[in-house]
Amino acid sequence: MLQQRRGKKQGKQPTQAQVLAELASDAELFHTPQGKAFATVRVNGHRETYPVMSTRFRLWLSHQFYRKEKRAPASQALKDAIATVQAQAIFDGVEIEVFLRVAGDDERIFLDLCNGNWEVVEIATDGWKIISDSPIKFRRAYGMLPLPHPRPGGSIDELRRFANVRTDNDFVLIVATLVAALNPSGPYPILNLIGEQGSAKSTLQRFLRDLVDPSVAPLRTAPRDERDLAIAANNAWMLVFDNLSGLSGTLSDALCRLATGGGFSTRKLYTDDEEALFDSQRPVMVNGINDSVLRGDLMDRAITVSLPAIPENRRLTEREIRAQFESVRPSILGGLLDAVSTGLRNLPGVKLERRPRMADFAEWVVACEPSLPWRGGLFLEAYAENRDTAVETALESDAVGVAIRALLEKDRIFTGPMSELLPALSDLVDEGLKQSKAWPKSARSLSNRVRRAAPSLRSSGIEFEEMPRESRRRMYRLEIVEGGAQEEGSSSDGRDATASGAAPTVTAESPTSTEICDGSDGSDGRIPTYSVGGGRRDGKPLPDDNEEEVAV
Repeated sequence: MLQQRRGKKQGKQPTQAQVLAELASDAELFHTPQGKAFATVRVNGHRETYPVMSTRFRLWLSHQFYRKEKRAPASQALKDAIATVQAQAIFDGVEIEVFLRVAGDDERIFLDLCNGNWEVVEIATDGWKIISDSPIKFRRAYGMLPLPHPRPGGSIDELRRFANVRTDNDFVLIVATLVAALNPSGPYPILNLIGEQGSAKSTLQRFLRDLVDPSVAPLRTAPRDERDLAIAANNAWMLVFDNLSGLSGTLSDALCRLATGGGFSTRKLYTDDEEALFDSQRPVMVNGINDSVLRGDLMDRAITVSLPAIPENRRLTEREIRAQFESVRPSILGGLLDAVSTGLRNLPGVKLERRPRMADFAEWVVACEPSLPWRGGLFLEAYAENRDTAVETALESDAVGVAIRALLEKDRIFTGPMSELLPALSDLVDEGLKQSKAWPKSARSLSNRVRRAAPSLRSSGIEFEEMPRESRRRMYRLEIVEGGAQEEGSSSDGRDATASGAAPTVTAESPTSTEICDGSDGSDGRIPTYSVGGGRRDGKPLPDDNEEEVAV
């Protein structure tokens, strides 16, 4: 207004850019810790938050100008005004963090419903409620869909008939990943669904995502590279990848960072020296006919559930199953929020005697367990069993691990340098495997492979130790430990060794994965009992395993 009065005194009218900048002063301008400009504006009685450089803010400002001037602003004037507003937000605005779908701390968690009224669910230790004026700044990415109003007194047990799983333990683990997805701080296990065609893998993924972070495109193909994965994580809370046939080493490492936290940087477009930084931690789900989660540290972060095929006489159409799910989705969501509230209340009192690789995830689910529909302690049993299976799969997927087990089944112990271990292992493999890329060609390469396989070997009863040097040679010891998974005279699958005592031969048809990552700490194993401060309340038992299975 002051600019307009000055313009009149000087016989000049304010430019469109000046009018637009003045209209933008009605917005709350601020910037994130990463230096990105945002604006919170009033729309139809509620507040909405947009990036200043977004199409949404551009449209809001154009609308404000039209309401005042009854005409559209010139494109250059709009561009100049937005540049001015961006500078004001960065240099004059306060610093405020902006979140996507889920935010919170140890006392309260907020879930953005992403509806037209910009309502959020506030979850506290004493329950949850829907509020219309959120104290948290949420942004909306393109394609995000609204969640329904959760139903008080609901039960997550209603999800059971939509999950085509073999056992109750599998259902427990699937629900555990959902509960973890509403924890704003992570880490998040990667839910890996495997099964043949017709096992409802994709259908289950859609339903699970619809309970936490529904989207216009609920399932994605595998990203081409780290940059695509980082951009996807910047625009969605939950990432769901469909029908994977394999994962490259680079993408596998990127998923590890996404699950437990890590950054990615790339050069900004049209610049020479500026970086675009992405630092995200997200829940992830993948599925495939074959298991594509084979690298050691990715498997260490994953929960793998194998789904059975559904007979044709038990199938339902997409329309039927979707209608059934939508009718109970508010109730399932309400039960999920009840569990999160219980978790906030119990988490300070949870103490695990031993902490696995995903210790924060395990403690969080244990804290939520009193409001979940199974007996106390079942989650820890199911999680430990799943991890044991993952360890065995990791070894079976690595040719070196298979050969080491074959060697020790015969000799029980090996002590010496890698230059002696390599020919000893090579004698146990056929020529085709020996000449393939899966087999190490040098002592140094073998050393790296054994170190990467060490956590899985240790969990299966084989100890690996680096010993003091002798005559400038680095010495190593591999030994089947007492009480380990393998007993003398038995093979890794429980069958008796050959009568001659000869170790079995590893053939070219044996697993040949060379992609075992570093990162496993070797401390994983069966998790013992725990305690929750203030007692616990066990839920109802799960339905029988013969519950009706559904699929598309």
